[in-house]
Amino acid sequence: MIKSELIEKIVQENPHLFQRDVEKIVGVVLDEIIDAIASGKRVELRGFGAFSVKKRDARMGRNPRTGEKVEITEKYVPFFRTGKLLRKRLNES
Repeated sequence: MIKSELIEKIVQENPHLFQRDVEKIVGVVLDEIIDAIASGKRVELRGFGAFSVKKRDARMGRNPRTGEKVEITEKYVPFFRTGKLLRKRLNES
């Protein structure tokens, strides 16, 4: 599902809301999640999961094309851990 499909689904399920308002709401929610993660905070959406940031230390890597060693600097990467409800629904068969 992409952002526009999410917006369309919300509009269909809530006919009293205007599409432009739903677009703003979804945009604000996503922006707040991005801002929180960028500042190092953890964002938890109960039943869905939690977003956080993990630090990857600097290391030596290898260019797969040439085999040459390459120094990789430390960096921060987003991390998502699924919630109980999401895990349960994924594993129902």
